Parts: sequence; C-alpha cells; structure tokens
Amino acid sequence: MIKGIGGQEIWVDLSRGTVEKRPVEEEIVRKYLLGAGYLSRVLTDNIPIGIDPLSPKNILGFATGLLTASMFPQASRHTIAALSPLTDIWGESHAAGFWGAELKFAGYDAIFFTGQSSSPVYLNIKDSEVDLLDADDLWGKDVFETDDILHKRHGRACRTLAIGQAGENLVRFAAIMNDRDRASARSGLGAVMGSKRLKAISVRGRGKLEVADPNNYLRRMDVFYERMLANPFTPERARFGTTNLIELMNHIGRLPSYNMRQGVFEGYENISGERITKEYLIKPRADYSCLQRCGRYTAVRKGPYAYIGGSPEFESQSALGSRCGNDNVESVLYSHHLANMYGMDTISLGGTISWAMEAYELGMLTDEDTDGLDLSWGNHEVIVKLAEMIAFRKGVGDLLAEGSFRAAQRIGKGSENFVMAVKKQEIAGQEPRAQKSMGLAAATAARGADHLYAFPVLDEAGFDDEIEKRFGKQYLPEMTDRLDPTYKGIMVKECEDYMVVVESVGLCKYGTQIPPEFYYEDVAEALRLHNGLDYTVEELQLIGERIVNLNRLFNISRGITKKDDSLPDRLTKEPAPAGPPKGQIVELDQMLCEYYEERGWDPETGIPYDSTLERLGLR
Repeated sequence: MIKGIGGQEIWVDLSRGTVEKRPVEEEIVRKYLLGAGYLSRVLTDNIPIGIDPLSPKNILGFATGLLTASMFPQASRHTIAALSPLTDIWGESHAAGFWGAELKFAGYDAIFFTGQSSSPVYLNIKDSEVDLLDADDLWGKDVFETDDILHKRHGRACRTLAIGQAGENLVRFAAIMNDRDRASARSGLGAVMGSKRLKAISVRGRGKLEVADPNNYLRRMDVFYERMLANPFTPERARFGTTNLIELMNHIGRLPSYNMRQGVFEGYENISGERITKEYLIKPRADYSCLQRCGRYTAVRKGPYAYIGGSPEFESQSALGSRCGNDNVESVLYSHHLANMYGMDTISLGGTISWAMEAYELGMLTDEDTDGLDLSWGNHEVIVKLAEMIAFRKGVGDLLAEGSFRAAQRIGKGSENFVMAVKKQEIAGQEPRAQKSMGLAAATAARGADHLYAFPVLDEAGFDDEIEKRFGKQYLPEMTDRLDPTYKGIMVKECEDYMVVVESVGLCKYGTQIPPEFYYEDVAEALRLHNGLDYTVEELQLIGERIVNLNRLFNISRGITKKDDSLPDRLTKEPAPAGPPKGQIVELDQMLCEYYEERGWDPETGIPYDSTLERLGLR
C-alpha cells in the first residue's frame, strides 16, 4: 500500500448529479506517479477523440502530487487537465497554494468531472462528506466574491478553488483560481469548468498522512530544508519573488516587447521588481511548505488603479507591460488584479492584446472594430478596460476572448502572420532569439507554447557546473551558450522528462529545476521516506519519458504532427533587431532534428517509433 496519500479519488457525473468515491489506481501511480502523470493516463484513456472541448463529453481532472502536503520544501502543487478549448489538444495547468494539500488531508488525491450540469453547482468536501450543491447564487460572482461567500458558508478553514466571469463566459484562456489568487492559468481550463456549470470546489480536510519511514522522515526533511535555505537564490526570491526577472530578461535581451518584435524594453525600469518592491510591496507570502516565498501582497493606495491583493509575478509584468509597450506599473499591477478577479491567464491576455495592438497599428483593426478604443502601444487605460471587456465578452472583447490565433483567423488581412502562438496558445514571456532552448521548448511543449513544460533555464544565466554534472563535459561550452542551438535538443528533452516528474510529485520548479538544489536522487529519496516507493533514478527518468510520450500520443490522435512543432516566422526568419541577441534567429529545424533523435521520434512525422513506445510500456 502506498503511504503519504489520501488513497481515494472522486468521480462526479454532473449530468446526473452523482458523486462516487473510488480507490486510487495504484498500478497507474507506480507507472505514472500522481499529479500530471496520473491525469495523463486516466484522461488519455477516457476522453473521446473528436469531441468539442466545451462539450459534456470532455473530462476535467484535478490531481495532487505524491509529495503534495508532505514536508519536502515547496510541496504545494496540484495539476488540472482536460482537452483544451484554446488549443484543442492536451490541456494541463498547475498551481501552488494550499488547496491541493487540503484535498490530501481530506483523504483524496484526485477529482474527475464528467458531463454537464443543467444549472450552476459547486462541490463541497469536508473529510468524508462530499456534496454537490446549488451554486445559483454564486454564478456571476467574481473569484474573490465566491471565495468570501464559501468561507462564510463553510468556515474560514476551508480552501477554495473557483472560476470567475471569464470561465462562465467561456473565454478560451480562462483560468481556474485557488486560494483567491493562485492561478491554474494555461490551456483555458476555466472555460471547461464554466461549460460544465461547475463554479467552485471548496475543501476542508482534517485527516493525517501516514509517512512510510517515520524514524528518518523529520531528520532528512531538516537536511532538505537546510539546503533550500542555503540556496543562494532563496534570499533574493523571498525579497522579490520573480518580479526582478524583468531586469535580468531585459539585460540578456529576452524580455518580449511590442508583441515580441524585440527582447528589450526601454521602459523596463518602470515595471521592474526593484520598483514594485520599493513602492508597492506589503509583504511576501508563502504557499504550503514553501521556503522561498515567491508570492507577495501589493497595493496601489490611490488613483484609478487602487487595489490591494496578490502581486503579479514576472510573466504578468511581461505580458501586460513590455509586451504591450506599457511601462505604467500601476496599470500592470491593476490589470493583473483584474485577471485574478475574473479568472484569466495573464500570458494569453497580454499576448492577445499585444497582437491586437499591432493589428491596430497596421490598420487591420480599425476604430470601428475596437468600439472606438485607441489600441496604440502603451495605452494602459485601454489595457485595463480590455481586461474587463474580454472577461465579459463585451464589444471587441468578444473577439479577443477567443485568443489571438482565432481572432486573427476571423479578421484575416495578414494579421495571422504576427500571432505569437504555438499550437494556438500564446508564447510566454521568453523571447527565444535570446535563448534558443526556450524556442525549442515552446515548439515541443505538449500543451502548446509553454516555457514550463521543459523550463530549460540551465543555459539562462551560466549554470555551467550543473550542465556538466547532468550532461557531461563533452557538451561544453556549446550547451551553456544560450545563443548556440547546438545540443539544445538534448537539453530540452531531459528537462521535459524531469519537469513532468516534478509536476507528478507536486513540487515547485524553483528548487528542482533551478540549481543547485534538488534533482532526481533527492526526489527518489523523498518518495521512499514519504510514500514507501523505492524508485531508482533511472526508473524515475523512464517515468518522465513515458509521460511525455503519452502526452504526445494524445496530441497525435488529435491531428498534431511535426508541422505543429513550430514557431512564428518572426522568431525563425526575422533577426532580432536590438539588444544582446541582435541579428539572431531561432534555428528551430536544427534543434528539432536533434530533439527527435533523442526522443526516438520519426524525424519526418514527429511520431514516436514503435520501438520507443515498446521500451516505455506504451505498446
């Protein structure tokens, strides 16, 4: 019996209004872990091919990781997955906070929703009690209002997860929010929740987790804690979160600006982590078992953008700031606040608005199309207004709520040529001409343009020692050079395999992917101590590879081939115009060839060889 987990999963048929508890399938756990891996297997087996993602036939899954709610540093995360309404392929998103740990303490590791309710509902979990309740009074409320009502109804100790109006209105990049301002943002899974008329999941868990090795557990966790606290990035992370990445990314030319025309932004200091920390920070905040405290509370005290709440991290600063040519920091803070309140992915929100700004500049969107709004670069008042219009699908917001890919398909006129998306999802805040591995990572990620599926940061700021330790001296210096495409296929493949393991055990990527802290051997030890699972490093590596290939099979069955592992022409054909990467393009074909070879995928089709699938137990 696997220790350190709840041991049960919940299946909710929303069409029938029924709730069923089932034991977690331990055979799947041993082959795929929990979290992202478990959802990959269960949903691949159960979501029909050829369905509309917003139909009742889609299945929405939530799962904690094997180490979620443990005492391992940053063991705070849960995964949500379904067929994505934004990309029409594998949709997956993750968040930290306390909701996942609370679900574990209630005795559950996963929840699956099938069907579609005829009226708004929410799921309330209190230990063994699991009830599907009427949510008519919650429908139409924003995330914060919903959180307040559920706490009054079920007690301050409960943890909530909810959609706002963006999810209800089927915005294709709607987020699912937990603990008020923690976002499972990518893939538009909030719209799946909205299509099912599922407003929220509140949970209160008062149970305990039985660890596998209580004699050594605390002693070894103390060692892990000491290592995390001694990490040279921990004090900086606690002070700035990720907001000071604005300065670093601008310095290396990787800060997307003006719809990714370039990777440097002249107004970067105005939206920098230094300024936000100095003028707007209230205090840092930590998620469950977190020592680095990336989260923070901020406030704008007066003026049209006054608010108090969760602060943006780097991706929101980039998407709503430099990407839109916007250096008004208070509007960046406030538009992020609105995105949390309405429940939207800030990356796709900013990516879509910046596409619209370029289309407006080029005359492809006119004042008539935009309801008279001036979509000029840097117009912070319009950015804030569009956040609301998109969430409620008002005016031009109805077009932009479809995401940049579908919006461009609708208006045409050549606007398709500067959609900065892969597989219909907007590229994150990483200008890949300044770091080639990030370009490959965006092209190959299973959920469409994404930096976190692989999170290849080893060549970002000179982690030469870590690269040598993981890959070997023979790959130096090329692998450490972010402008050199050589060996990046090898790096991205390895990073993808490791990151899906990290998401399947419920850990944060800060401290696992960013060195010099935890790697496979540490995860393996934690799984022995907490869960009693005795994996070797090689077995965990194989599991990671198995999950990535399973995600690939899911996408292939929905029409994905090599041609979809692409980047916009702007990044592969137009040399970067400014900054350190000036003159650079992304040599994607070279990196893809190396990547496919490492993966054991056909270089002509991008389909895994039968021998690869047999080796991984997928045939």
